[in-house]
Amino acid sequence: MKPGNYINRLMATRVLHVSMLAIISLFAMEAQAALRYTVTNNAGTTPGGMRFTNQIGIPYTRQTLASATNFIWQTFRQASAADRKSVQQVSLFIDNVGGVAYTSGDQIHVSASYLAGYSGDVKSEFTGVVYHEMAHVWQSNGAGQAPGGLIEGIADFVRLKSGYVPGHWVKPGQGDRWDQGYDVTARFLNYCDGLRNGFVAELNKKMRTGYNVSFFAELLGKSVDQLWSDYKAKYAQ
Repeated sequence: MKPGNYINRLMATRVLHVSMLAIISLFAMEAQAALRYTVTNNAGTTPGGMRFTNQIGIPYTRQTLASATNFIWQTFRQASAADRKSVQQVSLFIDNVGGVAYTSGDQIHVSASYLAGYSGDVKSEFTGVVYHEMAHVWQSNGAGQAPGGLIEGIADFVRLKSGYVPGHWVKPGQGDRWDQGYDVTARFLNYCDGLRNGFVAELNKKMRTGYNVSFFAELLGKSVDQLWSDYKAKYAQ
């Protein structure tokens, strides 16, 4: 092939790649535009509710909900509406509830008392919590059959990939079980995703209609117990 022809074909390939990215981004923007985000502070007169108003705010929260949705669609490789749950609106509430936060369907509830008592950068922590809870809105749960620890681990995997990782998380290799949940399972899933790029997205897709622990072997060629052993060995002191 003549050098000129090669360069022309290379440039055409790059233009096509950029064009496809632009189309995907356009579809994502259109889908985002159809989504509504509502934020309600039900604890406005409490210390946590006032801290939310003064240090976080409703406009920032709406922006974060939208950013988290787009990030999760990319992480789960949900490029089209057919790949995603049918959700028209996501609502977030600052409530007088215990714990940190919880999600029910398309509603996210964040604890005002947790915000009040958090000693670090509350805005960054709130953002990480939103990414975790928004993952619950969009992720699959194996038709209710998947271990709770895996569900929470996938949500924390999203938080891990977003970069909003708090300092108290376990280090890679720590933990007692692969399905221990939260940061332990998130670190393990990140290891698995390193073995096969997009593993978590493929696992989430398989979990749309059910769950079987054999999904790990189907995707990575090893049982989850062997993968956990390999993971622990990699980070052994």
